[in-house]
Amino acid sequence: MEQTEKIFISESELEFIASEYSPSDEIDKAEGRLTAGKIAGRIALSFFTVLFLAIFALYMVCYTISTGPSVTFRDTFVLSQGTATKWVPFLFLDEDTVNGILENSENITVDVMSAEDFAALHQTDVSDPTVPTVDEWEGSVDGIKVFTESGDTFKAYIMLVKDPSRIFVGTSSENYQNATEGMTIFDITKKYGVVAGINGGEFADAGGMGNGGRPMGLTYSRGECVWNDSLKRTFIGFDSNNKLVVANSMTYARAQALGIRDAVSFQNNNVLIESSDGNVNLHYENSNKETAQRTAIGQRADGTVILIVTDGRSASSIGATHDDMIDMMVSLGAVNAAMLDGGSSAVMYYENYFNVFDEFSGTSLDKYQEKGLINKYKAFSSPRPIPTFFLIGEGDAE
Repeated sequence: MEQTEKIFISESELEFIASEYSPSDEIDKAEGRLTAGKIAGRIALSFFTVLFLAIFALYMVCYTISTGPSVTFRDTFVLSQGTATKWVPFLFLDEDTVNGILENSENITVDVMSAEDFAALHQTDVSDPTVPTVDEWEGSVDGIKVFTESGDTFKAYIMLVKDPSRIFVGTSSENYQNATEGMTIFDITKKYGVVAGINGGEFADAGGMGNGGRPMGLTYSRGECVWNDSLKRTFIGFDSNNKLVVANSMTYARAQALGIRDAVSFQNNNVLIESSDGNVNLHYENSNKETAQRTAIGQRADGTVILIVTDGRSASSIGATHDDMIDMMVSLGAVNAAMLDGGSSAVMYYENYFNVFDEFSGTSLDKYQEKGLINKYKAFSSPRPIPTFFLIGEGDAE
């Protein structure tokens, strides 16, 4: 029979072992791991709950606006979608309703004023000593003036150019047929060695993801037709006499006959103001309540060119409507004007403007404004590559 060997541990050794190890240590560690897991799980659950509630709340807001009693809110909701979100209204409204709103927004009401009555809007009585004499070009630099104005729902950035011969179309490519990507406002101004410019005409956008390789519609640069895809589009450009020509459509033959030197095209129904036969015609879209970032170009009777870019689609500036742009152009004296591409394409640039124009000194700038962008870019990406720009050169554009 085997004998069991007995091991004797002294009381001091037993106390030492007990001090080094206790089963409660393992319990504490297990409880610690379990607590950390619970915390992580609860954080994840809270996050997804909040996200779900936010999406649900947004859905309910959109649903209420779309199906609620206010037709104005419904139409504004449908019309204010960007290129990448035009599908959203179809989640709440049937196709016929959405298409009907879109079609109705394109109805133009033309208000006609005589050229004399229009000019009288901007005349002051110089014989009245109580009316101060104001030099509009005070504070301008080399015939260019930049300032801001605010509307009820937007902030506008305005550039006046005294000499229209300085305005020309800059192109991102020498051969659009083989082009794959456009240029940003920063790159195009460096390419041409100019200090200022805005975005130009239309291009294939592919749901907001277009790379701006080629323009759409008839396009001219410095006397040469650089693109002609025969698409019917609003036409905006300058002739050889430096007059701004705007038309709801334009053929190559007519453009050649008019002596067009620089021009772009942008969608349809984008003429804002057009003068002909001694009248000034204001092309209002009274039922179009779409607010957005917008770009427009106009010209006064004295030749001064007006460039406007507005903010939009943000909490502080939801944007300007088609009619807002007309009203601004009228207030600035434009006798011809048209809309250019807007949305995430809307940019206005002036090199070091914050050191040049007093209005902008000491203002807080974001990273794009520090590079010369005057408007605050609101898109989710950096300023887009696009194919055409209206640039301000040294004059006597070829």
